[in-house]
Amino acid sequence: MSTGRWAEQGTGVDERDLLEALGNKYSAEILCAAQSPASAQELSDEMEIPIATCYRRIEELVEAGLLECEGRQLSEEGRRTNVYRRTLDELAVDFSETVPSFSCKERSEAKNRIQDQME
Repeated sequence: MSTGRWAEQGTGVDERDLLEALGNKYSAEILCAAQSPASAQELSDEMEIPIATCYRRIEELVEAGLLECEGRQLSEEGRRTNVYRRTLDELAVDFSETVPSFSCKERSEAKNRIQDQME
């Protein structure tokens, strides 16, 4: 596990934004469902989340560095849509100090390719 991913790697992500994004309703469910690339519509349908809410959660998770746009695909209606995948498999928050610290286990490209082949 790496520690302090957001602060030490200079991502510019405010750790308060990270906690806020994780605390919002549906965020954890979206991250779990996004182990393989999925569009906002697919995530909304799978979890029965209103599409507008799903887009807001996705935006927050992308800004927090927890989800990334992996590319575009054609929807069933023939439109190009963004597909998203989570950027990590594990995240731990330590509240024992005066400021929370984070550790995470990021998803590797190899793991993404294996996941894609299994589907």
